Amino acid sequence: MFAKVHERPRPDGSVARVVAICDAGLLGRVLREGDVVVDLSAYRSFYEGERVTAAEVKALLDEESNVNAVGEKAVAALGKFADASCVRRVQGVPMVQVYRV
Repeated sequence: MFAKVHERPRPDGSVARVVAICDAGLLGRVLREGDVVVDLSAYRSFYEGERVTAAEVKALLDEESNVNAVGEKAVAALGKFADASCVRRVQGVPMVQVYRV
């Protein structure tokens, strides 16, 4: 799977982080179900960072991380970081977004 960390400074001097994680085999695909479209082709660069293991994903996460994960391996790697009830599926592919506010 791939993971990429996006960082942006906040006005208060802290840093907002989004960790994007995607199963490698999903990059380049477009998932559609009803009105929901997950375009992993047009937004490939958002997810395609370094190849990582599940253990490396856990090391990237902290209490303030926002996460966008797509795919069986990516979602499973989050473990208890993401509430299982928040996982949705598009064309059978699990995905979850976690936002810390």
